[in-house]
Amino acid sequence: MTDSTLTDLTLITPSKTQLFTEFWVIRHGETLWNATGQLQGHADIELSEQGLEQCARLSKRLGGLCFAAVYSSDLLRAKHTAEIIVQKTDCFDKTVRLEPRLREIDVGLLSGLHYRDIPTLFPEYVLDLQRDAWQTRRPAGESMADLYTRVKDCLLELSVRYAGERILIVTHGGVVRVAVALALGGLQDVWARLSIENTSITRILLNTHGGKLISYNDAAHLELAKPTLDDADDSLE
Repeated sequence: MTDSTLTDLTLITPSKTQLFTEFWVIRHGETLWNATGQLQGHADIELSEQGLEQCARLSKRLGGLCFAAVYSSDLLRAKHTAEIIVQKTDCFDKTVRLEPRLREIDVGLLSGLHYRDIPTLFPEYVLDLQRDAWQTRRPAGESMADLYTRVKDCLLELSVRYAGERILIVTHGGVVRVAVALALGGLQDVWARLSIENTSITRILLNTHGGKLISYNDAAHLELAKPTLDDADDSLE
């Protein structure tokens, strides 16, 4: 092979930033506060019995699949979900790598409150949210724009580290929304209308140049299970 041929092959070989990484992004199982309609944010809340059942069903569904790595939010509800489902996968390395940037949006002073109580307790916040849902920060917390920035940095970093491979992410509803936004090139006007069920699977392809949405909110493993009372998450008020 001549030097010129080698040069030509180098030019057409995709770089690590051009190869897509396949992300399987999973929302955690139902928690006690999901069931009662309370906002969680960064509060560490245990999975409910229903959540444990959801995780078991998801684990069975993912049985035999292989992932180059498994990452999770460091919050208990995501970590526990990841630890349950990874045992059935065919991963050589079943380590759950904890990543704080994959946490849910920080809802600040809203943590622990029921959705119905927010308009009475924080009327100015609700008005601001109606004017600009993307930039408005939760009282002493984050905005969706803040969440988007930290999650984008994390997912793009992982897309380079695992270029051309498939990885599993266990996280929260707000983070799933960001993943979908990255795959489609922006969702600022519609993100609040995206429904994300507990333990649902969203698959995207992502690199530093863009992405593609493969599937969204796939919860077929829950079809025969008891329905969750409320599938809302902390991104929605």
